[in-house]
Amino acid sequence: MNGLAILIPVALGLGMLGLLAFFWALKRGQFEDLDGAAARILIDDEDDRSA
Repeated sequence: MNGLAILIPVALGLGMLGLLAFFWALKRGQFEDLDGAAARILIDDEDDRSA
């Protein structure tokens, strides 16, 4: 029973920390361009090659 008294608040605190980190990333625009990075890897830049 003593273990639950410690583990439940710790689990709730970690869940709240994860939720706050998610909202922080959402506010900072981390999820705005999800397809851009996926499409950028397919672009073949001829100028970037050093031969």
